[in-house]
Amino acid sequence: DKLAAEFSEELDNLGVRVSDLEKKSDNVKWGGRLRYYYRGIKDDTVKNANGSVADRTNDTQYELRLEPKAFIGNSGWTANARIRYYSNSNSANNGGSTNGSTASDKSDTVVDRIYVQGPLFGATAKLGKLPTYSDNTFGTGMIIDDSISGAEFNWSLNKDKSAYAIATIGRYDYNAKVNANNTNAYDGTGDYDSLEIGYKAKTKGLSGLAGYYSLHNINNTGTANNFSSYAKTNEDKTSFWVGGLGYKFDKNVQLFGIYAKSNMDEKAGYLGDDQSKAYDITLKYKGADITKPGSYDIYAAYRYLGQFATIHPTYDISARGTKGWQIGTDYTVAQNILATVEYYKGKQLFADYSGSDADYNAIYGRIDFFF
Repeated sequence: DKLAAEFSEELDNLGVRVSDLEKKSDNVKWGGRLRYYYRGIKDDTVKNANGSVADRTNDTQYELRLEPKAFIGNSGWTANARIRYYSNSNSANNGGSTNGSTASDKSDTVVDRIYVQGPLFGATAKLGKLPTYSDNTFGTGMIIDDSISGAEFNWSLNKDKSAYAIATIGRYDYNAKVNANNTNAYDGTGDYDSLEIGYKAKTKGLSGLAGYYSLHNINNTGTANNFSSYAKTNEDKTSFWVGGLGYKFDKNVQLFGIYAKSNMDEKAGYLGDDQSKAYDITLKYKGADITKPGSYDIYAAYRYLGQFATIHPTYDISARGTKGWQIGTDYTVAQNILATVEYYKGKQLFADYSGSDADYNAIYGRIDFFF
């Protein structure tokens, strides 16, 4: 006590200095993940030169994501970014930016998100090149899981934040040839806006979702002003109306369905299945938690993903323009290490008519190391 009284001023000063140091050291936080995945696709619509069905295509990739977050004083705002490096695992050459070229390693480093986030207009706002994700109720990302340049406002509609409204507006720019690991995506640029309202049951009961998403003023890189080769020429606007409903039977079992319909039409002479609708029906058991080794989930889903009603779905092997069954599981191997295995058996929508090869099957495996 005597020493504390004698050195009280020095201790106070030390406390101030330590507090200031902690603030500075915590001003920027780093997170991210290291990922390895394998994807194999067997597509009967892809033919060899002699007309036979092509072999299964195999894609193996490493990906490193760094996600810094900087706190902007005591304002409640943060500056955020995502830095991605990915490379074909079949190549030892990881130098240079060869992604999108004919080089075999397809390596690249990109900063695909850079935005600020904070309180604005009673919402949590994101401004800049930011992530956008459709269906924050069931987590399907069936319409889009990508980045846009613009603004997003997320309002909590009740105290426990189970009900929400999200409004997004911006410019969407995606070229399928730019990313080595994405080939079934919109090719071009367009104005994007959306409004989504949802309610998510915490432990048991009904959940619901209603949303509107629009892509317009499309400037396509191809010859036709649309974002699918199966649409009528010069269609420069598409709107998706989305509805979803689900039920949690208990903390382990959940069944939900989500449906989307667009206003685009197929071009003359198109013979395949309807491309203007999309839906996902999923039954899921339990949930993997990266903080709890041994936790897992398993699920079965039927997905129909018309190209007019989807932009860039989050699914790993359920591709735009296909329909089919998917099963999968996630398992937490150790704390912050998650393994995923998926299988998809489906058909290409454009080729699903009498006398045409339409089978589309895929397998997928991934391991994520979070830090």
